[in-house]
Amino acid sequence: MLDANVKNQLKSYLQNLKHPVELVVSADGSKKSAELTSLAKDIVECSSLVSSIDAKGARAPSMTIMNPQLGTNITFAGLPMGHEFTSLVLALLHSGGHPIKLDADVIEQIKNLSGEYYFETYVSLSCQTCPEVVQALNMMAAINPNITNVMIDGALFQQEVEDRNIMSVPSVYLNGEPFSVGAITVAEILNKVDDSAAGRQAEQLNEKSAFDVLVVGGGPAGASAAIYSARKGLNTGIVAQKFGGQVSETVGIENFISVSKTEGPKLVANLENHVKDYDVDIMENQKAIKLAQNGLFDVELENGATLQSKTVLLATGARWREMNVPGEQEYRGKGVAYCPHCDGPLFKGKRVAVIGGGNSGIEAAIDLANIVEHVTVLEFDSKLRADEVLQRKAKSMGNIDIITQAQTTQVNGDGSRVTGLTYTDRATGESHDVTLAGIFVQIGLVPNTEWLKGVVDLTPRGEIIVDERGQTSIPGVFAAGDVTHTPYKQIIIAMGSGATASLGAFDYLIRHSEPAEEQAA
Repeated sequence: MLDANVKNQLKSYLQNLKHPVELVVSADGSKKSAELTSLAKDIVECSSLVSSIDAKGARAPSMTIMNPQLGTNITFAGLPMGHEFTSLVLALLHSGGHPIKLDADVIEQIKNLSGEYYFETYVSLSCQTCPEVVQALNMMAAINPNITNVMIDGALFQQEVEDRNIMSVPSVYLNGEPFSVGAITVAEILNKVDDSAAGRQAEQLNEKSAFDVLVVGGGPAGASAAIYSARKGLNTGIVAQKFGGQVSETVGIENFISVSKTEGPKLVANLENHVKDYDVDIMENQKAIKLAQNGLFDVELENGATLQSKTVLLATGARWREMNVPGEQEYRGKGVAYCPHCDGPLFKGKRVAVIGGGNSGIEAAIDLANIVEHVTVLEFDSKLRADEVLQRKAKSMGNIDIITQAQTTQVNGDGSRVTGLTYTDRATGESHDVTLAGIFVQIGLVPNTEWLKGVVDLTPRGEIIVDERGQTSIPGVFAAGDVTHTPYKQIIIAMGSGATASLGAFDYLIRHSEPAEEQAA
């Protein structure tokens, strides 16, 4: 199953095992079961601490990784290849006693969870976001034997997907009930299952000393800003809902100078590791809701905590723009999707639409056309805005139809899932219905600035207006990246603007005040 090179790499990784690991393989007569059995055999050959047994499980093919000493178990229902192969390797290591990269207090919190937690995580093997969720739950399952996580390949277990009406991944169920859809971190999971977690976090955050520079946002702009601030010797903090921002959902990146090709999650991991090389206080799973000034700047968080800083650097990025039509929210995750790479495989052999004729929309249509029966592209303008090379590719494919001057007016459904959409022909005013199973929205970005309205100057589009040093309309408050009015939304530009704003903040500090530690004293 594994080629010689991969087996050698796996053998090297499994040298870190400290305890025996047992693979419990449940197989039937299918081709995927034969492949999974072969994979288990290859893993056993890579370490003397790994053994396997055959058993009858609830799902076949499936493989459960067990630590007989601790009683922990992690299950992969399907063949954990593609993006999930890393999840498999990490599950083997964590089950075998290799240290888990979580803070000691988080590990203790997981150990102390009482009750039984049976998680089921539905994924597609092409989903970039899914491994993060699988790995988060797997780490918890490797720590506490009362926690179980089953990774389920939705494309393979289609009947389950149909029965549970799953139309977006990653979809997580807890004890048989829907738990979450989309990216979720260990901290967010704990906040949902541990009622006192948010309160404890707020208390800890309120006790922090004032920062010299507080970066709000953990994407490329925020990471760059934090590194530049820390290198200047400033007391630096990052507060963010999750590290990486939108980049973590990006599939292929081929325009990041000096790196010919990479993927979003890899770049995010490198960004986070680089920031951790410096003395930066990273506060994840925290949402800023208010910015005020009272001597120092106060950043109020959703959990009730308040952080203080001499300067603030806003790098909250942007999110996918929504259509804002009837039915969109009702059927979000039930046929309305925003990530074709993640959710596309769930619509195999079905008819879908892509809303938007820019680069993102046409790229999505091309990608989906290789999976689904048919793609209808709806573009509001009279012509496509995508690069000519992408237009030619889309038009050359036999299962993509492109409709221009089409204004989507409604998402239609049967109460449980999408059945189609309605659009108006802007040239004639006529209304048309299209029968579909899925709708992928690709119409641009919206800056995350709702909480800053009336605080700093914004453009009519909601973007923060900054000067050549990255400073906003408030002295001491800076901004960088996609949240600003910069005309080009690119990773490399966001990083550069993060560095600029950080240097601007440093220049402001040395001209206006002492570092925050001295002032607080």
